[in-house]
Formats: sequence, C-alpha cells, structure tokens
Amino acid sequence: MTGSPDLLALLRSGDCLSRRSIRVFAAILLVLEIGVFMFIVAGTHGWIVPLDHPTTTDFVSFYAAGGLADAGTPALAYDPAAHLAAEEAVAGAGIEYQFFNYPPVYEMLFAGFAWLPYLVAFVVFEVATLVLYLAVIRRIVDDYSVAAMLALIAFPPVWWTLGLGQNAFLTAGLFGAATLLIDRRPVIAGIFFGALCYKPHFALLVPLALAAGGRWPAFAGAAASVTALVLASLALYGWGTWHAFLTAFGAAHSMYESGRILFGGFVSPFGAVRLVGGGVGLAYAVQGAFSLVAAVAVAIVWRRGLSLPVRAAVLASASLVAAPLALIYDLMLATVAACWLLRDAAGRATEGWEKSVLAGLFLLLLDWRNLAEAWRLPVGALAAVTMFAIASRHAWREMALAAPVRPAADLA
Repeated sequence: MTGSPDLLALLRSGDCLSRRSIRVFAAILLVLEIGVFMFIVAGTHGWIVPLDHPTTTDFVSFYAAGGLADAGTPALAYDPAAHLAAEEAVAGAGIEYQFFNYPPVYEMLFAGFAWLPYLVAFVVFEVATLVLYLAVIRRIVDDYSVAAMLALIAFPPVWWTLGLGQNAFLTAGLFGAATLLIDRRPVIAGIFFGALCYKPHFALLVPLALAAGGRWPAFAGAAASVTALVLASLALYGWGTWHAFLTAFGAAHSMYESGRILFGGFVSPFGAVRLVGGGVGLAYAVQGAFSLVAAVAVAIVWRRGLSLPVRAAVLASASLVAAPLALIYDLMLATVAACWLLRDAAGRATEGWEKSVLAGLFLLLLDWRNLAEAWRLPVGALAAVTMFAIASRHAWREMALAAPVRPAADLA
C-alpha cells in the first residue's frame, strides 16, 4: 500500500478538488444535466409519449397573476378558483393548481411579463435572472475562470429553478448584489435588500443585521425601497388586493404543513422534521430554535463588524436557515454564502475539508428527491444548515484571532 493515497487525508486537505478536476467534473455533470433536462422537457410536453393531462410549472402561477392584474382584477390572483381558471387558460384544462402567495408587489413585475406569449415570458424571465445571478455571483467569488462558470451552472438547484420557472435566480442576485455593495454603496445595497419584499421571509434577518452593524444608510435605503414598492402596488391595485393577499397568506401555512409540497423538497429545519415523521408542533419548535440561533449569530457577526466575506456568508446562510418555508431551488441563496466563503478563503488560510464537505453536498443534491423519498434523508436542510455552520465557524475563527477587518477597497 506504500504510495497509495490516503482517502481521508485527501478529503481533509481538499487536494482532490483542483481547478482542473473541478472543470472536468463540472463539464461532465453539466452535459448529463442538460441531457436529463431536455428529456424531462420533452416528456412533460408529450413529445415522447402522449399525456393523459397537461402539465405545467410554477411559472404559470406568476404569469396568470400578471394576466389578472392586466385585466384589472389583481385581487383574483388570491382566489384559487379564478386563479386556476387563468392558469388553465394558459396551460390547458386539468393542470394541477399552482398557488400564488406572493404580495402584490410581485404582481407588478409579472403584469409586464404577461404581455408576452407564455413561453417567451418564461424564457426571458429565467434567462434574464440567470444572467443577473451569474454576474453577481462571479463578482463575489472574484473568479471568472471556465472552471468557476461550469461549477456554478452545474449546481443542481440551477436546473430545478429553470425547470420549475422559479424566481430563485432573482432572489440570489438581489441578495448577492446587496452584500457586494453594503460597505461601498450602502443606500443602493439597502434598495436591493428592500426589493426582496416580494419574498419577505428571506429578508427577515436583514433589518437585524443592518441595525446591529449600525448600517443606517442601508437601513434607510431598504425602508425606502419597501415603502416605494408597497405604495406603488397600492396605487395600481388598491387596498382590496392587499387585503386579499393578507387573507390568503394567513391561511397558507395549512398547505405547507399538509405535505402537498413534498417535505423532501424543503431545505428548512421545519421541513426536515416533517420529513422524518415529526409532528407540526415539533417542527415549529425545532424551526424556532434554529431561527433564534441564526438571528443571534447574525447580530453578533454584524455587531462585531467582521470582514465583509464573513458577514455576508453568515447573513445569507442564516437567512436560509431561519425561513420555515424554503424549498430546494432556494438553495441558490446558499451559493451566495458559499462564494463569500471562498472569497474569505482567498484572503486567509482555510482548511481543505470545507471544500470536500461542500463538494459532498453538491453530489448529494444531484439525487435529493430519491434520498428524501426513499431514505427520508433531508438533503436540502442538511445542505443549508451545514452552510450556516461553516459560515459561523469562519466568524468564530475571525473573532478568536481578532483579525482586523480588511478595508472595503480591498474587496472592490
């Protein structure tokens, strides 16, 4: 056995994850993902075998809501019967209903997209938000190599976001852009944070971070952004639409608790507990504990004024853990944290095992659905909590070493 590599030592060092190996693996994986993706697209459109009933994606919910807004009936987006009728007008009768639980500010965005043909709107939205995400995330990691691009695109939640027509690229792009600008352009950063009000559960910890860090210009920018968007939606759609949203939102928890959305698709502690058979009360208790820990970590890290990569990684990962409703495509937000951690590693020594852990989670996410359904393994929640744990470890190490905060100019 002399000269044979020690697998454990190799994993601890992270030497197996060279730039060349990442490039080769990501390229192979990307080809396979594209092939599977095209096969699924063909199958769901009846191009392989005839379908008994039409299929659709989450995007039809957004598009139908935008169409109802354009028709002068925005409040009907929160009426399941009327909203389903609008979805069926787009995708065909007999589709599975896709709820719309977003605030009216999100309707404003899709009121514009609804003027386009459905498939054109789908492609334009996903491509535009993917470009935004990639531009921001590559700026964060400060790596414009082919290996980095391949790894980013091959990340499994990218393909779930595309396939479902979801908005995770937009969420990660706005969140990432805000963290990039928080030290140099705080007001603009705040505006980006405020724009997340269309998905407010991922911005719950942002006011805490900004207040704890004394980032009052950013806090003001976020408040102004939210206020402007809410007032614009009120002016366009009236209080009746907001009332309809609040009523629907108040009852939405019953759907998420019921299992209509697969618990294996959750990436929150709440979903993990439900997946392994825990009751609703226990799930909320565990979620509450994780949310509290996440909030405390964010407050400490931002109060101490740690380096930007650590602050941003903790905030992004904690925001994912603290949200009870976070689904597999929302792990795009975890890439913001991961890339900030890689940025932190570029400025100071890091342990190679972290790279091995991240690579392992990457691989597990390739088959998360089977692992969740067959083995009751909450892969998504494991990935989110692990990311938060690693980010917190970076923060703990920086505080323990009393490392000086690098000037913002160094990150430009």
